[in-house]
Amino acid sequence: MPNLSYPTLDAIHSPAELRQLPRQQLDALAAELRAFVLASVAKTGGHLSSNLGTVELTVALHYVFNTPHDRLVWDVGHQTYPHKILTGRRGRMGTLRQLGGLSGFPQRAESEHDAFGTAHSSTSISAALGMAMAAKIKGEDRHAIAVIGDGALTAGMAFEALNNAGVAEGRLLVILNDNDMSISPPVGALNRYLAQLMSGRFYAAAKNVGKTVLKGAPPLFELAKRFEEHAKGMVVPATLFEKFGFNYIGPIDGHDLESLIPTLENIKRLSGPQFLHVVTKKGQGYKWAEVDPVAYHGPGKFDPSVGLQQPTAPAKTTFTQVFGQWLCAMAAHDHRLVGITPAMREGSGLVEFEKRFPDRYFDVGIAEQHAVTFAAGLACEGMKPVIAIYSTFLQRAYDQLIHDVAIQNLPVVFALDRAGLVGADGATHAGAYDIAYLRCIPNLGVACPADENECHQLLCSAYEQDHPVAVRYPRGAGAGVAVAPGLQALPYGKGELRRKGHRIALLVFGTLLYPALEAADELDASVVNMRWAKPLDTELLLEVARRHDALVTIEEGSVLGGAGSAVGEALQAAGLVKPILHLGLPDQFIEHGDPARLLSAIGLDATGIARSVRDRFGTLIAVQPALKAAA
Repeated sequence: MPNLSYPTLDAIHSPAELRQLPRQQLDALAAELRAFVLASVAKTGGHLSSNLGTVELTVALHYVFNTPHDRLVWDVGHQTYPHKILTGRRGRMGTLRQLGGLSGFPQRAESEHDAFGTAHSSTSISAALGMAMAAKIKGEDRHAIAVIGDGALTAGMAFEALNNAGVAEGRLLVILNDNDMSISPPVGALNRYLAQLMSGRFYAAAKNVGKTVLKGAPPLFELAKRFEEHAKGMVVPATLFEKFGFNYIGPIDGHDLESLIPTLENIKRLSGPQFLHVVTKKGQGYKWAEVDPVAYHGPGKFDPSVGLQQPTAPAKTTFTQVFGQWLCAMAAHDHRLVGITPAMREGSGLVEFEKRFPDRYFDVGIAEQHAVTFAAGLACEGMKPVIAIYSTFLQRAYDQLIHDVAIQNLPVVFALDRAGLVGADGATHAGAYDIAYLRCIPNLGVACPADENECHQLLCSAYEQDHPVAVRYPRGAGAGVAVAPGLQALPYGKGELRRKGHRIALLVFGTLLYPALEAADELDASVVNMRWAKPLDTELLLEVARRHDALVTIEEGSVLGGAGSAVGEALQAAGLVKPILHLGLPDQFIEHGDPARLLSAIGLDATGIARSVRDRFGTLIAVQPALKAAA
């Protein structure tokens, strides 16, 4: 790759310096910024398509508005690399998504320019409205800007915020970044509505408005009239958003600074809630990302000169792939199975299922609450719904999980991807709490497979039940255990003794079984693969507890309220007192970084497990050689 120079970008260390540039230099700055984003992500990995698509919009926002005094809130926030670069963090982009480095999302603790921490979808309008109203209450002259994508705008929370914002008298600007592309292709009536507006002469007229009409800065109501003439015979989006009480402007070309800057300057002078509709292209300026924005949504390291290449050697099968294969196999076996995803077709492994069973595949958009109640409705009619959802996203549908599924005891399977730590995406995406927030719900089972084959088998077990069951599994690959053919289920609520040792028993929930087995060899401890956080295998638990002097629970989930807590509760209920050490995720948010390093840092690798057990039960371990000799 040739050496790149960034003469204009080199001079920009803050938005204040950006605002000193002559406007005629902004196109050059945008070109350099796009090149730097591409070169940077190619070295570190990270989100690419979305960031290439927001370069001009980012430049224009920081050029027109007085950030950070004016608050800028990015929805999801995976498109904020240009924002980070222009706000003094360019020198740290080489640390992106690494332990101790920059987050891949906005974080208030990272920069004063990150007005609101994001990473989950559809929160920006609510947050920005809160900021706008706070400014009004305090008598401060500031703007609050929310930048939200068309995929994120499908979520109910976004419409709740729009409904509230339309009657509020704050200096709020909502920018719809319409790129017809979320992580998976967006779905639903709203998206089709927007897509129609972007087609043909209407969008062509929109692209020209900024270059012709806006240069003269006429009153915006005159601009709206001219726009309606171009769009005669069509239903303009003003019909929708102005019903919420917004002044609608757009759509305009989001890659044309000559459109963006005059429009934003005009909007800045208006009062009341404003809605600007900009049209961008994901992957803009990089041909491979433009053609396949999904593949370039979150690539690893790659050579920009050749693009992503197929791996030369097959990688280990991931848990997501195991789920996708199981789903197809079970769907072929049972015509009642229905697969549901809230806009995560690729991430949750449903691509092949959609191809093979399109009539039983439902992408409901970024609408986790709807996904769960939709599944409940299907289950009421005799279907067998399987919801493929990240652990961290199921948190958004907790009321529906309890009220619509569990109380009615409906047979819905929750396939919880990304359980435990997730690495580069950090605390916002970690599945740290699912055991704790699920095991307290009546009627609901929680399975914790230790490896790929158990994941397949426990999914079968979950599907056989006539009540709701969640199966939690981590991101990436596991121990590499081959999946046995067929649809063989494991016994419901039953664990297994994997290693027979002395005095200390390690009770493991999930994939930490394998480092626990390694630690047990050093400690000569017993190891129990518990498999189920709920129901606990209390028969096995009590048998093991009576035969050992101390117990250690191990889980890649929150220690507070987790599976270890369930063990303690079961022992107390049985009147059995044993010293217990609980190992799991501590009472803190774990930052982004390499998963192996993170697990090591919190003592959940083999070395850390052995060390923790020795620190707590060293006197029990010290006599092991004598016991072994006697045996």
